[in-house]
Amino acid sequence: MATGAPIFALATGAGRAAVAVMRVSGTGTGAILSTLCGGRVPPPRSARLRTLQRTIDGRCVALDHALVLWFPAPGSYTGEDSCELHLHAGPGVIDAVGDALVALGARPAEPGEFTRRAFEHGRLDLIQAEGIADLIEAETESQRRQALEQADGALSRVYSAWAERLKTLLARQEALIDFPDEEIPPEVERAVLDDVRALIDETGAHLDDAGRGERLRRGLVFAIVGAPNVGKSTLLNYLADRDAAIVSDVAGTTRDAIEVRAMLGSVPVTLVDTAGLRETADPIEAEGIRRALFHVKQADWTLHLFDGPDIPPMAVGNALPVHTKADLAAGPPGVLSISVQTGHGLAILRDVLAAQATALTARQGTPPLTRARHRAGIEETRAALMRALAQDWPEMRGEDLRLAMRALGRLTGQVGVEDLLDSVFGQFCIGK
Repeated sequence: MATGAPIFALATGAGRAAVAVMRVSGTGTGAILSTLCGGRVPPPRSARLRTLQRTIDGRCVALDHALVLWFPAPGSYTGEDSCELHLHAGPGVIDAVGDALVALGARPAEPGEFTRRAFEHGRLDLIQAEGIADLIEAETESQRRQALEQADGALSRVYSAWAERLKTLLARQEALIDFPDEEIPPEVERAVLDDVRALIDETGAHLDDAGRGERLRRGLVFAIVGAPNVGKSTLLNYLADRDAAIVSDVAGTTRDAIEVRAMLGSVPVTLVDTAGLRETADPIEAEGIRRALFHVKQADWTLHLFDGPDIPPMAVGNALPVHTKADLAAGPPGVLSISVQTGHGLAILRDVLAAQATALTARQGTPPLTRARHRAGIEETRAALMRALAQDWPEMRGEDLRLAMRALGRLTGQVGVEDLLDSVFGQFCIGK
């Protein structure tokens, strides 16, 4: 991506609407806007109605009557000269304005290019940029709150505070290296080691969050398992509020996993209906059972359905035993019993699922990790700190502290992240 060249894209979605917002950013945006507005550029950050125009074959052709906003650098989202054109949303208007922008030297933006430029101009760091991407994708209130907090810099501030403490530690460590024969009080080295231990503890606590932020960002997975014909597909259809799975009295009807997205406790949850667990000589059904067991291992939680008088041996640990067909027979004492036919226990089951989804994603302590990249960076930082603590040679300890600083810097985008940028910003929609 060539930073600086003027780019443009719709900031509003496709489809029929009253208004479409076209964003333009880059060197020369002011001149482009002046040409479009016939020299009548609005005051900065003030909306004005203008007739957009273009010269074709020597004639001045009106394109649209639009609300126009001008954001001179650095007071814009990207940190560059930028503008917004609030157009009538007809495809003909959008295409005409797009053609005019190309004729004036702008080009269509690539996915994430506006936010990448904001990063490159220091308007936000890499973790904040990822928070903006998550905010765009947020489906629920819980996801929105987490993404907005990250976009506002809550997680970045935690890492920046650790980086500042590491800078102080490095300064003390360099004194121990550069002045070995001076009368440096032994308390200085003890203080360095104590601070390293404190950072190890804090980064360890940050990592020990059971993946709550990552789970909330991607959504949870709840697997529904049990023997054939215990009501797995029927329950899936009830929780999904639609006929997502085929329901039949024939054992082995479900042979592959069926996934349905649902909202439980303001948390997105993928419900997975699996093949009935039993011994079988049918190779296709056997493969379905193998996949069912795989989903059990990968799931954040499991609902183990049964319709007999005893709890199955598998329905322990990370599983909720649920007795089905309560309209036909009572379940064992102390076990949640339901009937989709009569509605018995279903409201309680939905409340239990929502409570579990909330518990698995609830915030605890510092702003949570939300991506595998963050976890890997903090793990690398902590490993370097642990090596530093174990070093007897001051020079080696200083090198490990520098490695810890570098790992934190890569997280926020301060050092050595060029190979990450295409991957991070390529996930954005065009126009952001």
